[in-house]
Formats: sequence, C-alpha cells, structure tokens
Amino acid sequence: MRVCLSYYTLGYPQGGGHAWVFLNWALGLRALGCDVWLLEIVVPSDSMTQMRANLDLLRSRLEPFGLDHSIAVTRQSGEPLPAEQWSGCPGLEAVEDADLLLDFRYDLSAELIRRFRRSAQMDIDPGLLQTWLTHKQLNVAPHDVYFTIGETVGTPAAKFPDAGLPWQYTPPCVALDAWPVCPTPAEAPFTTVAHWYSGSWLVEADGTTYENTKGAAWQPYLDVAQRVKTPLELATDACSDPAEEKKLRDHGWRLRDSRQAVTTPADYRRYVQQSRGEFTCVKPSCVHLQNAWVSDRSLCYLASGKPVVIEHTGPSRLLPDAAGMFRFRTPDEAVRCLETVAANYDRQCRLARALAEEHFDARKVAARLLERALA
Repeated sequence: MRVCLSYYTLGYPQGGGHAWVFLNWALGLRALGCDVWLLEIVVPSDSMTQMRANLDLLRSRLEPFGLDHSIAVTRQSGEPLPAEQWSGCPGLEAVEDADLLLDFRYDLSAELIRRFRRSAQMDIDPGLLQTWLTHKQLNVAPHDVYFTIGETVGTPAAKFPDAGLPWQYTPPCVALDAWPVCPTPAEAPFTTVAHWYSGSWLVEADGTTYENTKGAAWQPYLDVAQRVKTPLELATDACSDPAEEKKLRDHGWRLRDSRQAVTTPADYRRYVQQSRGEFTCVKPSCVHLQNAWVSDRSLCYLASGKPVVIEHTGPSRLLPDAAGMFRFRTPDEAVRCLETVAANYDRQCRLARALAEEHFDARKVAARLLERALA
C-alpha cells in the first residue's frame, strides 16, 4: 500500500520538532508495510534557489530514517517542476497512484486532491481550523474523509462549530521504536520547546480575537520555576528578544535558543530524551475551546519514559490527570504536579511510557486510521 503525506517541511527545514509530526506518522505507516512518500508544494512566490537548498537540507535530515528518496515536489496545480532544477526529485507522477493522500496541509487545490484515489484531511489545529472554516478564513478543498486530533470536535461537547464536516477523531501518534525509553541524566531539567510569538487568532463566534501565543500562555505561570526544586527550562525563540529573555531568567527559568538547540530531528530527539520530563503551558485557544488536545511533542516525552506536566485542555477519554501525565489548571496545581512527579519519579516514568504504548503507538493508530480512510 502506498500512502502519500502532504505536509509543510520544505519551507521550514529548521524545525526539528515540526518534522517529527510527519515522521511519527510516516514511521508508523512504514512499520505496517506501507510505501510512504512526502509531497511538498512549491508556490510561485517561493524562491527557487532557497527551496532547492531546503530540499537538500531536508533530504539530509530524512536520510537516517530512510525517507530521503521518498520526497515528491509539485506546484499547487499538480504541474511538474523542471527535474534538472530539483536534483532529479520526482513530481506528482511518483505519488498520484497512492492508495491514500493523508493531507496535513489546509491549502491543497481541489484539482490536485482529485488526482488521488482516496484523500483524508488531517486537522492538527482542533477548534481553530473549524472556526477558520466557519468564518471563511480558510477554504479547505473537499476530501473523502476528515480526521481530527481534537476529541471534542464535531461532538455535542464542542465549544465551537464543526464547519459542516463529518469529523472523525484519531489520536496523534508517536513511533515507539524511534523513541525508546532513555535514562535521565543527573540534574536534568523539565523542558519543553515553544514558539513564543505568533499573531492573534479568530476564535470567538462573534469575531472577537485574543492573543493566542505561547508567550501569553506562560504569563500566569512565570513564578512556577521559582517555587519548585526541579529546574525548568525552555527551548524557545524568546531568546531573540533581550527583554523577554531577561524576564524569564529573572523568574528562574533556564533558557535555550530553539534556533540552535532543536533545529534537526536528531537534535530535537536528543533534547527531549536528555530531559527529566516536560513542563508546558498550551496556547490559550486549547484551554478556551476545551478541545482535549495533546501535543505530538508531549507524546515524544511520554514514549521516552519522561513524565509530562501540561496545562489542562478539557475532559478526555485518553489523557489522565495524574498518572504519567499530569494536567493542571492553575499555578498552584502546576507546582503540586511537579512535586508529585519528583516524589515518585521512577514510577511516573514507567506510567509515561505505558500511556504512550496504550493510546498513541503510531503503528496501532495508523492501522486504525487506514481502516477508516479506505473503507
């Protein structure tokens, strides 16, 4: 079976964690015996010179996973790009006979999607995507199946519209073989990787906007680092802002520049695996919309046997509040969660891995998705 994943990696080669969203699915599908390809879109506004350089960089970073020769490049319309300009990289003709297009983008043309036998939209921004569609901020072309990683999307529990589409829930996933349990170095901090800045996002039915950034999410929790014995560290682009960097350091946070620390998939994996666990806040929209979202990054920590302490995103059938994963709603709860993990760390590490194995194993998740997508 051939599966083509459409994702945005070519334009963002410095995103080590970003690449793992695609990689975890790709490795899970390949473990099932699938022939997995990555489809990249080049638009006229892209610099061809830069995109070709990015392609070479992407290939080098996918080589350890055996995926460096499984990249197809095309235009939005499906028109081929000159092979001599793309180091012989194939175009849409290499993948259009795939059994399934698994589309992580929201901007593919209907013309391109129709070239595939079956297509499945993957929503990785639950609540936001449905709101953008409802308010005509996006126009996603028709697909055969619509998947979402938000448990409440399209259910009576949702605090947002479904945009008139039949959403099916699938957990995000982590490739367990690629993320083995790792010992924790002495004095290792709890860490996370966070983009600090982005614009405001439309989330209210009446058109109201608010700041939906990690920087805004962290503000109520700045004092947590000073209230716990376990060191807390952020790998973030906030280091580009001297004032923001000083504020975080003054509140007791350790900082790493994410533009240097986690730029490749290998760097990102090493950073996660050398951590004591993850402590993280989530974008305000996840709390406001109560979408039961969990980060693919958190799954990488869990699979590595690292407990996760994360802000609560709503009632969930899968996510525990205090077993391998701890979910908090206030700074006081965050402190208590960190203290509880520290008091019985080895047990929480075992529970973290068990949680990843039970609900988020990429092989199992991908198998269930294929069964539904190809029905």
